[in-house]
Amino acid sequence: MTIPTQRHGVPPAPRALEVRGLTKAYDGRTVVDDVSFSVEEGEVFAILGPNGAGKTTTVESIAGLRTPDAGSIEVFGLDPVWDREQVRRCLGVQLQESRFQDRLTVREIVETFAALHADPLDVGDLVDRLGLGDEADTRYARLSGGQQQRVSIAVALVGRPRAVILDELTTGLDPQARRETWGLVDELRDDGVTVLLVTHVMEEAERLADRLALLDRGRVVAIDTPQGLVDSADLEQRIRFTTSAPIEDEWLRRLPEVSRVARADGEVTVAGDQEMLFSVVALLASHQIVPGRFHVDQPNLDDAFVALTGRRLVTTTADQEVA
Repeated sequence: MTIPTQRHGVPPAPRALEVRGLTKAYDGRTVVDDVSFSVEEGEVFAILGPNGAGKTTTVESIAGLRTPDAGSIEVFGLDPVWDREQVRRCLGVQLQESRFQDRLTVREIVETFAALHADPLDVGDLVDRLGLGDEADTRYARLSGGQQQRVSIAVALVGRPRAVILDELTTGLDPQARRETWGLVDELRDDGVTVLLVTHVMEEAERLADRLALLDRGRVVAIDTPQGLVDSADLEQRIRFTTSAPIEDEWLRRLPEVSRVARADGEVTVAGDQEMLFSVVALLASHQIVPGRFHVDQPNLDDAFVALTGRRLVTTTADQEVA
């Protein structure tokens, strides 16, 4: 591996986002506790955690909407509080609780924010791209919750930001609209836009993030790629099957790759390491047993979160962040 060298006298380019030791408390209760992470330019980075984990407080601090009690934040090398105007030009923000004037139409809202930027996107194209073309002249108060969410996304993107914060991006969206919105994040990545995605939905983080930080009770539990977090948790693989002939549980338990065997409703469940699948199939074949209804349950991000925090992440999009 070749390690690039820095040219003499030329400072390295700043990361898109750099958070060091971020701490914030309300009424004596610490909701963000020494949080540190960095995001490279062009990366989709997710902050994943349960409601109340401190996700929204973290991103509101990055956006300059809250002043940390301790720590530092840089957005492309700029301080979001002291360099507020410069940060506003390069960072788009869609927050979970965004609201706009009820009597304005979708087009009027987006055009108002477009006027704040020197080189905004075409408002009509952006509104169409977000599936709001038919509602462009509809007043904000008459929109559904999902449509209002898309208006806030349009406002975040209209200024052609180098980075964008998307907080609980798909709250209130139906499954089809959710997948269309995920496609938009893929397009932002392809365009080189840095995305900081805040979510408590496992599928969303697994689908979109290049890397993610698990946040629990205000602290960073782990940072890695989604698959890296699953691998680091050293989780069991599970397979479930029925059989064409009786099989002794003891045969399965003798396999060194197998840790547990259970039966329920005529189905055998076997748990073990990543090599277990091949050993179990070979064992069945050696006894001329054909498996039926064969299912492989691979460990996922939800399993990793449980292993790393000791509790399960609630993934309903109806819940609201409280910190």
